Amino acid sequence: MTLASTELFRRAQECIPGGVNSPVRACLAVGAEPLFIDRAQGSRIYSVDGDGYVDFVLSWGPMLLGHAHPRVTAALCDAARRGASFGAPCPDELYLARLLVDALPAVEMVRMVNSGTEAAMSALRLARACTGRPAFLKFTGCYHGHADPFLAAAGSGVAALSLPGTPGVPPGVVADTLLCPYNDLDGAERVFAARGGDIAAVIVEPVAANMGLVLPVPGFLEGLRELCTRNGSLLIFDEVITGFRVAYGGAQTRFGIQPDLTVLGKIIGGGLPVGAYGGKAEYMRRIAPSGDVYQAGTLSGNPPAVAAGRATLETLQCCDYAALELRVEQFCSGLERIFADKGLPVCINRCASMFALFFTQGAVRDFAGAAAADAERWARFYRFMRGRGFYLAPSAFETAMVSFAHAAEDFAAFAEAARDFAG
Repeated sequence: MTLASTELFRRAQECIPGGVNSPVRACLAVGAEPLFIDRAQGSRIYSVDGDGYVDFVLSWGPMLLGHAHPRVTAALCDAARRGASFGAPCPDELYLARLLVDALPAVEMVRMVNSGTEAAMSALRLARACTGRPAFLKFTGCYHGHADPFLAAAGSGVAALSLPGTPGVPPGVVADTLLCPYNDLDGAERVFAARGGDIAAVIVEPVAANMGLVLPVPGFLEGLRELCTRNGSLLIFDEVITGFRVAYGGAQTRFGIQPDLTVLGKIIGGGLPVGAYGGKAEYMRRIAPSGDVYQAGTLSGNPPAVAAGRATLETLQCCDYAALELRVEQFCSGLERIFADKGLPVCINRCASMFALFFTQGAVRDFAGAAAADAERWARFYRFMRGRGFYLAPSAFETAMVSFAHAAEDFAAFAEAARDFAG
């Protein structure tokens, strides 16, 4: 632990709950204290003590181009010079909306908001209004932000800290939150058999990235699409993590499945606070002022955020996703060989530019499998790798991220450190 970070953390605890503004950052699950970050560039972040770390968190996903990309930084600075907030429409929010509509097959119209949480709760409200039904189905371990109805069996920091899902939330708020294990299509069928007439929507991370990384088994997403169509419910893809990361057109492009509504965040602002939800025009036209479903926000379409998002997506259009995925595939295969040679059981799930390492035997296909992995060994791995200059998510229930800025030497050095950890 660096001295400046230690002192800042001590002072932060005097005026910020737990000393952090988002729980997982406290590093409680890995027996460490947080690093305070001064700056970032490319694939690296630098602590307030000047120590550099190869970053596999990437602000929890959005920095796919790497930190401080020159084109994004220039767009952000130019927008800031012209004004931070207008509370009125600006051209870049239109340009960003058009990029989203053109990129995502299931999105015909889109509404900007300020976070993934706001986008998810707005999409759920819209689904309930469009169907006239109160209930929705979510999957154990999937995280859709901290809005009240979603904090039942959530993943991410809720799981990492072993917190109860809904303290402070009245029981009635989650009475219509229906639960099922991820990848359990038969379980979803049973929920619909019992409550189908009440279910407004199914919301799912098409690739679950808040219980480590768990890919959908063949037929799972297709089955959810058919189940919703058959029962008159809306299918909501939460693409806050997968949008523009697993493919330029998101998971809906990668897997060829069209949800009714899509939730976006993080990456569409180039790392700035932003979110969006979109979908079929027949549903989106219900949003005020064109329709009767109210949702608003002073900073929605915030000029610097949408300018940075526009620059990010325009740059990503020219990036070689296939080459990055191949590099990550080769990197993960190498890690598997390292741990196998040392007799250390691991499961490494990967998808595009994401991967998760579980210290466990066998495959991890749901939250129960992720929770059964050796969390204490993960904590030791986290501390060891941080000591060697690698910044990983401080929770076994998060996903490692790779950017276009990561270089061959970053992967090679990580593999060498992992070999030393494995003994």
